[in-house]
This record gives sequence, structure tokens and C-alpha cells, in this order.
Amino acid sequence: MDRKIKAIKTTYSEDELIVLLKEKSENGFHYLYDHYSGALYGIILRIVQSKEYTEEVIQDVFVKIWNSIHQYDASKGRFYTWMINIARNTAIDYLKSKGFQNELKNQPLPDFVYNTAELSTVNSTSDYIGFNNVLEGLEVDKQELIDLAYYQGYTQNEISEKLKIPLGTVKTKMRNALMKLKDLLKDYQ
Repeated sequence: MDRKIKAIKTTYSEDELIVLLKEKSENGFHYLYDHYSGALYGIILRIVQSKEYTEEVIQDVFVKIWNSIHQYDASKGRFYTWMINIARNTAIDYLKSKGFQNELKNQPLPDFVYNTAELSTVNSTSDYIGFNNVLEGLEVDKQELIDLAYYQGYTQNEISEKLKIPLGTVKTKMRNALMKLKDLLKDYQ
């Protein structure tokens, strides 16, 4: 019996992956998870600061990517950036959810207070996407804004209150920081 075994392609370009996901290909989903789960996990963990909660959120993130892949528009940005935004927004929504807030209220104090350094799998030596190197190109105040907004999930209003600076200043500095990041990222491509 002469059976030919079809080899499964192990590397896909971003465009090929998007096509596979739009076709609801299991191989595409497995490739997506295998190649992007580590980076997305790190981003979510920095926001929710708990391995247990991060594992819940990452499942939601991949379901959202799978279900909303048809909404991805390459003219608006890179696929990876689109996925990061889904991960970030899902993590922030999770933290703001009533279920999560109620769970925090009902936990005994030792379980509620956790050491992020012990739980974190992300540190400066294992930055999944090398983004810490890029952030170092920003002024310290802009690094703080990016950290508060994108890693800790603060809104611009909350940043304004926390740092005791006007909302307009936060918006201007954030815009400038993002423009500078865009320029810095061009050097890493």
C-alpha cells in the first residue's frame, strides 16, 4: 500500500496565517497559539498580575481572535498589533468585570495580596517581544505613561488623577510617546 503523507507546513507568513484563520483552519489556529501565546501571555500577565487569571484571560483572547479574524484590517496596522490590542483590552475588561471585583472582595487577605515578582514570567531578561529595549528609547515620564496605560490598564483619566497632572497633558504626552515609539519600532523591523 503506497500512501503519501502530506506534510503540514510548519511556518506561515503573516498573510498566510490570516488566510488560514479566515478559513477556520485548525492548523492555522494551532500555529497561531504556538507562535503567539507566549508573547500575549506576558502582556496579559503584566496587566492582571496573576497566573491563574492570566490563564483564564488568554483563553478568551484566542477565542476572540478566532471569532473576529474577519474584522482584521491590514491597512490599519500589523496583525500582531491587532492581537496585542485584543489581549490588552480583554485583560482590562476582565479586571473591571463585576465577577473579578467580587472575587477579590471574597478572598482572604493572604490570597488577595500577591507578589508580582514571584508570579511574573516576564522580566527584563525574557521580554517576549523585545519591547523593553524599545521603551528604553523613551524619556522616563513617557515610559511611565506607556506602563500605566498599556501594562497596568489605566485609562487616561485615571493616569491624570494618579500622577496629578491635567488630562490634556496626559493626552499630549501619550500621543508624543506613541509617535516616538512608532519611530523607534521602525528601527527594529
